[in-house]
Amino acid sequence: MTEGSNPLRILVVDDEPAIRRFLRAGLASQGYVLTELEEGLPAIEIVRRKGTDLLVLDLGLPDVDGLDVIRRIRAAGSAVPIVVLSSRDDEAAKVAALDLGADDYVTKPFGIDELFARIRAAQRHRLLEQGEQPVFRSGDLMVDLVRRIVTVRGAEVKFSPREYAVLRLLVQHAGKVLTHRMILRDVWGGDTDVQYLRIYIRALRQKIEPDPERPTHILTETGVGYRLRVAE
Repeated sequence: MTEGSNPLRILVVDDEPAIRRFLRAGLASQGYVLTELEEGLPAIEIVRRKGTDLLVLDLGLPDVDGLDVIRRIRAAGSAVPIVVLSSRDDEAAKVAALDLGADDYVTKPFGIDELFARIRAAQRHRLLEQGEQPVFRSGDLMVDLVRRIVTVRGAEVKFSPREYAVLRLLVQHAGKVLTHRMILRDVWGGDTDVQYLRIYIRALRQKIEPDPERPTHILTETGVGYRLRVAE
């Protein structure tokens, strides 16, 4: 089960209504937020806008070949995890998809539990490939980037999607100073006043710091930005 406040956004691109219905029921049962498309070109645009956390992609689409969707997404620099879901069971198609940058390949028909496992594996694979650890720990703070669960002193803590996005970014660059501009650009797209960031940092500290007035996790670098401390 994904963490309720920070559901994983999954984009399913498949032109078979029966497959989409099957995935809709299964993925919703795990708390995932599902977006469905029948064509590949709109999916490329959603990925470009960072509108999804993971892509489940059929190769046989009506408007463009799924292999070309993978090629365009990776050429644009996106590292979004991609799980191919296809009736093409020939080795050449699988090799081509993986060589183009897909993280996994599932052949139809498939079991929903297998797909859940492949989704989790794709997330871990992408994090490790980017030099990140799937689970971050520092003192009494634990952030599971795959399951999207945050615990403080052993208790699970709930976050709004925007709060989690800020925390995740700090975790991804733990120990490094992130400037106000870098955080605003990545989380808000850049067109936001720094005061909004301060409000979210304050909210995060209220949830994860033993004493929000004397933070030990999210540290302020005066006039520059913020840094997530890594415990010795």
